[in-house]
Amino acid sequence: MEILLIIRFCCNCTYALLYKPIDRVTRSTLVLHDLLKHTPVDHPDYPLLQDALRISQNFLSSINEDIDPRRTAVTTPKGETRQLVKDGFLVEVSESSRKLRHVFLFTDVLLCAKLKKTSAGKHQQYDCKWYIPLADLVFPSPEESEASPQVQPFPDHELEDMKMKISTLKSEIQKEKANKGQSRAIERLKKKMFENEFLLLLNSPTIPFRIHNRNGKSYLFLLSSDYERSEWREAIQKLQKKDLQAFVLSSVELQVLTGSCFKLRTVHNIPVTSNKDDDESPGLYGFLHVIVHSAKGFKQSANLYCTLEVDSFGYFVSKAKTRVFRDTAEPKWDEEFEIELEGSQSLRILCYEKCYDKSKVNKDNNEIVDKIMGKGQIQLDPQTVETKNWHTDVIEMNGIKVEFSMKFTSRDMSLKRTPSKKQTGVFGVKISVVTKRERSKVPYIVRQCVEEVEKRGIEEVGIYRISGVATDIQALKAVFDANNKDILLMLSDMDINAIAGTLKLYFRELPEPLLTDRLYLAFMEGIALSDPAAKENCMMHLLRSLPDPNLITFLFLLEHLKRVAEKEPINKMSLHNLATVFGPTLLRPSEVESKAHLTSAADIWSHDVMAQVQVLLYYLQHPPISFAELKRNTLYFSTDV
Repeated sequence: MEILLIIRFCCNCTYALLYKPIDRVTRSTLVLHDLLKHTPVDHPDYPLLQDALRISQNFLSSINEDIDPRRTAVTTPKGETRQLVKDGFLVEVSESSRKLRHVFLFTDVLLCAKLKKTSAGKHQQYDCKWYIPLADLVFPSPEESEASPQVQPFPDHELEDMKMKISTLKSEIQKEKANKGQSRAIERLKKKMFENEFLLLLNSPTIPFRIHNRNGKSYLFLLSSDYERSEWREAIQKLQKKDLQAFVLSSVELQVLTGSCFKLRTVHNIPVTSNKDDDESPGLYGFLHVIVHSAKGFKQSANLYCTLEVDSFGYFVSKAKTRVFRDTAEPKWDEEFEIELEGSQSLRILCYEKCYDKSKVNKDNNEIVDKIMGKGQIQLDPQTVETKNWHTDVIEMNGIKVEFSMKFTSRDMSLKRTPSKKQTGVFGVKISVVTKRERSKVPYIVRQCVEEVEKRGIEEVGIYRISGVATDIQALKAVFDANNKDILLMLSDMDINAIAGTLKLYFRELPEPLLTDRLYLAFMEGIALSDPAAKENCMMHLLRSLPDPNLITFLFLLEHLKRVAEKEPINKMSLHNLATVFGPTLLRPSEVESKAHLTSAADIWSHDVMAQVQVLLYYLQHPPISFAELKRNTLYFSTDV
């Protein structure tokens, strides 16, 4: 009996604590509805009754939301529903520093919020930093942008260092899991990885997205892709076509709106890999071959081109660009690109109209602004992509249809080097055979490609990073293999990214890498040494152990890459960027080594590739005997080079 009395007492208490207040507010809400029906609009109490009704409705909505989390709206000052249209994490530049914000676009207002720090066990909440009614939001004119402060990009070498740390930590986490390590150690490594990924996410974006409150203040976000900037702009402009009224939120209304953000949000986690579950796809590592065929659906002729983007380390990077097809409504590019993937899960295609009007200059980066005609994104499904055959598809974007094909080569498959059966050519032929035939220490193909890049491509933005058209690269490969007399003429007419791509392809198709299979493990061990003096002795000894053609070609390339890096303010290619591009090409494990030491494609990237980058970067930052000195040494160099 006593137990029953206690249970009844607890139930009554629960009812009193939970249901009675809700019931009271519900009845009050009904009364307020009736009062508003019979109160004239011009009565002085009418606005007060509206406020009271709105507050009570939002209270009941928040209670109902716990029961039905599918709610996607809150109540506006007019009693209408305020729908959440879009939200996401953006980097805001505030007081000359970068801040990660969660931005919410509602049907009539843009709200910028910060996630509050809460103690363990408490519900997370947002703190509103600012908001702009869409009726007051405008995009600044070029003149207004010109007056805005310039944003200094984060140093490339620091971004690359973050990537190296992230990849190393990923490898350590995988090793701990494979060895069934302690969960505490794994969590500690994951925490370090999150910290580095967060810093990379915060500091990598460079594309400015400015918005302006017509009442005075401007705000600046930095995005990693033109795709995101276009999406946010289009979503805002679409809502602004409606009949919107300016308003000011009271403190209570702002608190209710901000409080709803946590439950309404569609993007829940910061986009870093350490936030993903262990069973989620780690992405693709290797090479994605993409052919952009053609496009249809343009309403009038224009100068058209496409760019390709893939995600890497939580943000998107532009990887390739087709040529501009002039004065047409049905461009047919039929251009193939090879894109390196670093845990990528998505491919984006953006279609632009090329603008040649110098008056339309983006004051943020001093570049002519090209118009985005359409954009689309597809998921890189491993089951669909990882086949030997080409997969053809059509992506639709704003009424425009772009046809493309793609196939994927995993990183472990890309390690396989097939020697050329045609020993009279240069691709796939040992460097010693080529140099002996040519009676020089540096292959002719290397010298000519380097000369052409330095002549007209050394200031090209993204040189060696942006993919050249694969068909152009294959045409150059055929000409060099055939030792055609028209090589120089063809080089002078060819797109510079195709020439840079041909040079990279030559080194990648060598039967063994330039720094040789024999010394691979020694290079890996040498770069891992912590003592600077021991590292220098080891690395210089290994360099002197290379065969003469390999050594001199390597030094020749180092001198060239240093000259390219000197133009970093213009071409955006630092020593770190160049090392990232060339490191895995010049130094990579043999098939035997890769099978013996690596267990997955992710391991190949996270462990060996970063070490390969560090080896090349070491020689770029600590130059061995200079090329000029070596050239004077007749024991090493023949007079025809």
